[in-house]
Amino acid sequence: MEKKYTVPAQTKIGHVHLKVSNIEKALEFYCDLLGFEIMMRMGENAAFLSAGGYHHHIGLNTWYSQDGKPPAPGNTGLFHTAICYPERKDLAQIYQRLQEAGYQLTGAADHGVSEALYLNDPDQNGVELYWDRPKEEWPLSPDGSLNMYTRPLDLPNLLAEIKNE
Repeated sequence: MEKKYTVPAQTKIGHVHLKVSNIEKALEFYCDLLGFEIMMRMGENAAFLSAGGYHHHIGLNTWYSQDGKPPAPGNTGLFHTAICYPERKDLAQIYQRLQEAGYQLTGAADHGVSEALYLNDPDQNGVELYWDRPKEEWPLSPDGSLNMYTRPLDLPNLLAEIKNE
């Protein structure tokens, strides 16, 4: 296939909009646990959430999914929503918060370019919480191409990021 168009380098993924089964349970997860703020509610069926006052990073609605069930394993759909924290200490703080709340992780990985925590929201939508290492620290192959990997994340080392403050 001939490449005819390249997306501009400054392009960003603006927000994710999720179908959820219960707005209140979703708000407990995304606001009360993860710390997003509600920017707007549309009755009892939708809410728009933000980090830092942006119009919305996450949209939630029950328009077609009230009391619905998650898709069965093996079906297509969203793998996860990735939420990028600005610094490693921010990732350590949310990890500590998850631990204190007894919230179960589904995984934790060092990808060379980033460190990530994985969990599911109440509707079993995958959520990745991560921070990016500085670009100059990204692992490269001998030919200079990116060489990402998946290795276990050293969680005690991550927590040490905030224990030493």
